[in-house]
Amino acid sequence: MLHHAIKALKANRLKTTLIYFSLIFSIVSIFLISSISTGIISMYSNMLKTDGDIIITQAKISDTFFSNVDIKLIKKIKSIDGVKDVSAMIVGASPVENLPIVAIYGVSSNRFKNYILIKDSYPKKGEALVGQAIYDKLKNTSEVTIANETFKISGVFKSEIGFENGSVVINIDEAGKIFNKSASLLMVNSDIQANIENIVNNIKKLDRNIDAKSTNKFVENYNQFKIIKTSSNVISFIAFCMGLLGIVSMMSITVNQRKSEFGIKRALGISTKEIVFMIMIESFILGFFSFLSAFFLSEIALYFIENSSQLQGYVNGEITSTLAFGIFVASISMAIIGAIIPAINASKIDPIILIQGTKI
Repeated sequence: MLHHAIKALKANRLKTTLIYFSLIFSIVSIFLISSISTGIISMYSNMLKTDGDIIITQAKISDTFFSNVDIKLIKKIKSIDGVKDVSAMIVGASPVENLPIVAIYGVSSNRFKNYILIKDSYPKKGEALVGQAIYDKLKNTSEVTIANETFKISGVFKSEIGFENGSVVINIDEAGKIFNKSASLLMVNSDIQANIENIVNNIKKLDRNIDAKSTNKFVENYNQFKIIKTSSNVISFIAFCMGLLGIVSMMSITVNQRKSEFGIKRALGISTKEIVFMIMIESFILGFFSFLSAFFLSEIALYFIENSSQLQGYVNGEITSTLAFGIFVASISMAIIGAIIPAINASKIDPIILIQGTKI
């Protein structure tokens, strides 16, 4: 059966090639959309996870950019049993030189250790630490201007997290003056034996205007992550439908050209199920090799996207094993469903009509 399927594909080289490239285009689109959204979520969540076990934000806000938490709460939080350390961060954005938007992080001094220096030192008052992706694009490498405030560049750091590697880091009190807030987030590190839920409940009692969650729960319930994921799924579904429509159209033409072949097989006693199964094997082969080609093309595309100086490291794709398996299933389904509809239609026609070449 496999031999006959390969022979049939070779006999219709042009149509096979067109279907193959149609599948690749659709699968690559799904890969890139899904992996980029996964990569963005992964980068931001990894950045948060490096800072602690509990995230504290302003209550009832849609995004951390709008959050404003009183940094004076740090002293009270540190007194809670099981709390090891507390750090603070302001999340903002600003134009820098000719770059239209750059992530600006105002951080407490105990968070500087998270940034791995590759040049000079951590910032003092009036100074800024610059990510390598930004530093390489600056014309003036001695100072940087943020919202009309000029900061001397104290050092350069490198991070595997694109959001950080393409950012500028300053002291939190100076960021507070620029963005007019105390802190966007407070991040709590707990002792190994500590009960996270107990600490969360005790933190919430300190101020009714704050919300505290374990880092894992915060990442799972973060509204912006949900929006990104939902948007990705919708666009991927549209790409799937477009690919399916193209394959159905191409397979209809291919099957129509093979109607005499199907008629002879029906006349020889080959059942509808066997004919359809043969078409499904052909489609599986196409789907399998299209998936492999799309996977490697997507990896190449993601490499160039990740290393593009224009994107400053903010866009980074991540193809997980779960994502790859899901897209593999979608690819095979797209190929088989796209082929099975015209195949069933053709195989049910009377053999005499098929052999005579009447339209199907």
